[in-house]
Amino acid sequence: MRKNFGAQTWMYPMPVLIVGTYDENGRPDAMNAAWGGIYETNQIMLCLSESHKTTKNIRAKGSFTVSFATADTAVPADYVGLVSGNNTPDKMEKSGLHAEKSATVDAPLFQEFPMALECKLIKFNEDGIVVGEIVNVCADERVLDENGKIDTDKVDPIVFDSVAHTYRKLGEKVGTAFSDGNQLK
Repeated sequence: MRKNFGAQTWMYPMPVLIVGTYDENGRPDAMNAAWGGIYETNQIMLCLSESHKTTKNIRAKGSFTVSFATADTAVPADYVGLVSGNNTPDKMEKSGLHAEKSATVDAPLFQEFPMALECKLIKFNEDGIVVGEIVNVCADERVLDENGKIDTDKVDPIVFDSVAHTYRKLGEKVGTAFSDGNQLK
């Protein structure tokens, strides 16, 4: 027998996305965005309210980065989601995150996050959804395998469990996408 919980915003797993922007003075900012994902093949979407400093920064600069929080960065990743750059001017210093300029977009990359999507703003939808074009994916060499590809185990990304309000690590490989189902053909 199944138990009904009614309409909830429960989806699992949800990556812990850290959105990086520069403000009008070139100061880096980061925020933890709970709601986001792939929009099209080379596009990402984020659900950001107008009140966020990050939203204002994206509108002003037309670009942003999206990093994936890791097990090692859970505390600063959570912190940048708890406080707003609108009223905590030293947010980045307190977070302990170190910004460096992206080579492809006018937005910061953070040294502590080993993988990021570099994005240009396409549009804001009528309901406030930010849609960006992914113009580059960058990864620190420490998370590459022997063939130069990104190794998810080395990235060690975390996901948000919206039911229990916890961060969780991803588990082991259990299959191969676009392949294992061929057994049933």
